[in-house]
Amino acid sequence: MHLRESIAKNKKGMSIMLVSALLSCTGQLLWKLSAGTAGTAALLLLFGGYVCYGLGMLCMLIGYRYGELSVLHPVLSAGYVFSLILGAAVLGEPVSVLKVLGVAAVLCGVALIGGSEDAD
Repeated sequence: MHLRESIAKNKKGMSIMLVSALLSCTGQLLWKLSAGTAGTAALLLLFGGYVCYGLGMLCMLIGYRYGELSVLHPVLSAGYVFSLILGAAVLGEPVSVLKVLGVAAVLCGVALIGGSEDAD
């Protein structure tokens, strides 16, 4: 099966997995932010992180209903991309050429795995 056909077959599941990766990544970011905060704000960030992470896991479980595990699970590695973007945007972390190359490698791997599904 070619990449285009595999994506068409698994599109709904892949979309849900992307949402899962984003929510999980956001939850982890909120946890990190809570570590540098005191009082009620820290608790709110911590709780928000748990909510986002929990919703991410729920989306992941739902997403598995709409495709094959071998195609859908690697889509969760998009979390690395989201982490790089959120780390730079929210935490001011530097984005090096090596990080960009690493993200490109992850995205290429996801595309190759997504398109490698055997024909039925």
